[in-house]
Amino acid sequence: MDTWFRNLFKGGSGTKSISYQTARKLARDTNPAVRRELAGRDDVAPEILFFLADDPEPEVRQAIAANQASPAHADRVLAGDADQEVRGALAEKIARLAPGLSADVRDKVGRLAHDTLEALARDQVTRVRRILAEALKDVAHAPPEVIRRLARDAEAEVSSPVLQFSPLLTDADLLEIIASNPVSARLCAISRRDGVNAPVADAIAGSNDTAAIGALLANPTAQIREQVLDQLIDRAESVEIWHVPLVHRPRLPAGAVAKLARFVADGLLKALQDRRDLTPKTMDEVRRIVDRRLRRKGPHSAGADGASPEDALKMAIELQCAGKLDEPMIGKAVRTGDREFAIAALAVRSGLPADLIRKVVGERNAKGMVAITWKAGFSAKLAETLQLRLAQVNRRDILAADGANYPLAIATLEFQIDFLRKAG
Repeated sequence: MDTWFRNLFKGGSGTKSISYQTARKLARDTNPAVRRELAGRDDVAPEILFFLADDPEPEVRQAIAANQASPAHADRVLAGDADQEVRGALAEKIARLAPGLSADVRDKVGRLAHDTLEALARDQVTRVRRILAEALKDVAHAPPEVIRRLARDAEAEVSSPVLQFSPLLTDADLLEIIASNPVSARLCAISRRDGVNAPVADAIAGSNDTAAIGALLANPTAQIREQVLDQLIDRAESVEIWHVPLVHRPRLPAGAVAKLARFVADGLLKALQDRRDLTPKTMDEVRRIVDRRLRRKGPHSAGADGASPEDALKMAIELQCAGKLDEPMIGKAVRTGDREFAIAALAVRSGLPADLIRKVVGERNAKGMVAITWKAGFSAKLAETLQLRLAQVNRRDILAADGANYPLAIATLEFQIDFLRKAG
């Protein structure tokens, strides 16, 4: 694998099974297929491969971009190629081989190779940058400035892998990115880093991004200060997506387990009772709370598809952190009758308790359903679908969208959300 990087950075040689004169003749052949085949060989002189990097046929240049034997000069030229497939092939080559970059090879890195990576990190095509980010996300010897550029990329699918895995990002880098108010997927990626330090955890906890905070709580290596954890637990009763990770946190502040036992779903109570860090006094208190609750009501029922509300919430959090909890996914859930997942998805996107949404659905509340959809950031058209299919509002009572606009004014929607919170 280091051989490729020596070729990339120095312009490799090697034993030739094709003569220089023959290769030179083939490089000028009028048949593009001949030149393409030559461009894919690893026994051709570097200067001929460099010559082919300027071939008029994109397929020939793409073969050069994918060729491990191509010299650094050729790769640098191709990083600015007009054809995105050529640049993508170059990024994919690095993606296949970048994990093999050793310290020894790094010391031999030339300016051309460095410029190639920088050019790919600035590429206008998201796919090219994403491939590069996946390649360099956990490479300890990657150029730090390239990593920092990728970490600040506007597209979450580019920045997230680097934010989650790169050992080159400092706490100062991460705090600066958090302060820039990034999209939820990027905050979630930072929350999932191995060993999130306390200052970074503090910043995420103060971001008010419920999905990112849920991912932080689910990260057993995150260093969450006891005071911060206490504050999150005090807020958690109305943020159902935090319940599962809180119940399973490795360490909880004194009195936290008893607090959680008062409001988490019945299906999580056993997990609280089974914790091994409880004092006898805490165990007795939790047991009394659990007994009192179980006498009042039975356990949560499963959804129509057999998934529990807790499992649905967990799945929705994971999808939100991956940037995939979008409108088509929720529309599909409603069409297939996956009621609990649709409710969980709306809870994660809106920040409202799932039980509140479940109540609106049960009451067939058209205004409430419209307001929740708006709060979740979805379209007025999806609000119609959710009224009809999820809340099963009678068709004649549906609040129809006005084109792309919601049927209610913003002030009315905000009032509805406040009303639902107080009534819930």
